[in-house]
Amino acid sequence: MRPRAADPAPTTTTHRLIAVAVIGCSALVAYRGSFAVPFFFDDLGAIVNNTSIRDLTRIGDVLWPPVGGNGMAGRPVVNLSLALNYTLGGLNPRGYHALNLFLHVASALALFGVVRRTLLLPLLRARFGGAAFPLALASATLWVLHPLQTESVTCVIQRTELLVSASFLLTFYAFVRSLEPAASEKKWRAISIAACAVGMASKEVMVSAPLLVLLYDRTFVAGTFTAAWRQRRRHHLALAATWLILFALLVAMGGSRGTAAGLGLGVPWWSYALKQCEAIPAYLGLAAWPHPLVLDYGTDLVTNPLQVLPGGLLLLTLVGLTLAALRWRPALGFLAFWFFAILAPSSSVVPLITQTMAEHRMYLPLAAVVIGAVLAAHRVLGRQLPLAVAGLAVALTATTAARNRQMQDDLTIWADTIAKRPLNARAHGNHALVLSQRGRPADALPWFRTALALDPTSASTETNLGTTYFELGNYPQAEAHLRAALALDPKLADAHANLGATRLELGDAEGALTHNRAALALDAKHLPGHRNAGRALFALGRFGEAAAHYEFVVNEQPESADAHYNLGLALARAGDLPRARTHFAEALRRKPDPAAFLYYARFLATSGLKVEALASVETALRLRPNFPDALAERERLRALPEVPASPAPPPR
Repeated sequence: MRPRAADPAPTTTTHRLIAVAVIGCSALVAYRGSFAVPFFFDDLGAIVNNTSIRDLTRIGDVLWPPVGGNGMAGRPVVNLSLALNYTLGGLNPRGYHALNLFLHVASALALFGVVRRTLLLPLLRARFGGAAFPLALASATLWVLHPLQTESVTCVIQRTELLVSASFLLTFYAFVRSLEPAASEKKWRAISIAACAVGMASKEVMVSAPLLVLLYDRTFVAGTFTAAWRQRRRHHLALAATWLILFALLVAMGGSRGTAAGLGLGVPWWSYALKQCEAIPAYLGLAAWPHPLVLDYGTDLVTNPLQVLPGGLLLLTLVGLTLAALRWRPALGFLAFWFFAILAPSSSVVPLITQTMAEHRMYLPLAAVVIGAVLAAHRVLGRQLPLAVAGLAVALTATTAARNRQMQDDLTIWADTIAKRPLNARAHGNHALVLSQRGRPADALPWFRTALALDPTSASTETNLGTTYFELGNYPQAEAHLRAALALDPKLADAHANLGATRLELGDAEGALTHNRAALALDAKHLPGHRNAGRALFALGRFGEAAAHYEFVVNEQPESADAHYNLGLALARAGDLPRARTHFAEALRRKPDPAAFLYYARFLATSGLKVEALASVETALRLRPNFPDALAERERLRALPEVPASPAPPPR
């Protein structure tokens, strides 16, 4: 039964607090498990290995990270947010998850404000004004709880979606506020323009915002594009001017996002477009029934149009209905255009070759689907709607919470991905990588081989397979796979650095140095390259040069005990004993290892500090009472009035 129109009740501070409490508490219940989720998948490159976020004082590096594999180039606002997280909590994931959840809730509150104020505009006031508050609250709550949002909130680096969506919704909210007679028009218009600018520096999908604001003005306020332009053209021009930010960022990156997205990267635009005929209907299906959710859909494309004919016909029909609705049912048309316009940059003809389909792309478009569903349910259910929304919210909360628990273990989530997408080579490779990182390299080998069989052209899989053989001590096999990786992609810094480490183990220090220098030529801040170059130079007796590389590692990873230890060792052999002692002491403070105390004792002894050397040996024996080498060293030190130099251990 269609609800009877009613005059809207005034929204009080109490109502606003209720909205904040409902949306915030609901999100916290659904996402409380996300705080225990480690960094994984794209988080590793964008956060763990992203040296540009390590020092907030180097603001140039923070705002303009290098174009490469971490995905942050051209997204200075996102990288700045990561640098703030790193400054406050290092690599503890909890702080990153907390900020992601805050942005998710902030976006939901902005969505609540946009929906409520839109329903109170003259065009919709008679039909929805009396229920504006509960309809807006239902829309925002269901949107914030929907399991399809989990990837965007819980995978930290999908903060790109969170920041651009928060900017997008704030742009709209501030624009709507600027229309109210009692509002401070200049203030809210300034906020709208500023939010739009921030969004442009966060992710490329913000490109649709100025157009959608103009369409919103025409649909809900002015009535025609002519009237909207006449009344507010300065504001619309200012929003359009923020495109210059996006344009400048793209030009600075060479017109594409490195090797991740753009035309001319070996992926036919038409094949990618055909894939979207599969992807977009699937997104809509997941919006209605969020199962099965998949972390990584892989990089497969569609080359046969018949394969996606049903989805393509459905998509063409929906686009046609959207265009018709823009003319005959403008409000409905606006929601549909919102959906397609926000998806268009990632789900049309410009290939995103690292992921041809991804659930996080539905983060903001899902709002249009949810709002449309809530308004339709309001017409059908009338006063029964709150009960239906409450029941649905409980179900969505349980599903989202379960998905977050699944993500708490990266081995589990990759096994889940393989079960749902068994032909996804990257999922097999990442499953193997986790096994290797957990000290199970032998168990990882079959998974790496499967990944390579599924995608023989994957240079990263060859690199990881070679690295795993290195960890197992099979250096010839390691070298073979690392050379195969470089044959596929000569610009892989990781492969060069790992091949350098392998050549060193095979006794070729000069060859090791050559490959590590190749890694550093590709990426001057490549930590494994610096670390392995230091080891090669140390083996060649070039201790001062080795110390320079180790010092770079210490500056980038001051929390690493091994980095301080290696620098101390190189400085000692180079003759800089005071600095060597400082770094040895720092290494032992951070990692009180018995073997390290023994090596430090030998260093002190060679420096003529017999008393301090004995104290360091005693510390090693307190940590490991039956340590044979330490017992022997103590007896040697006690017996000899003069302590000759002992051979230095190899760097770690």
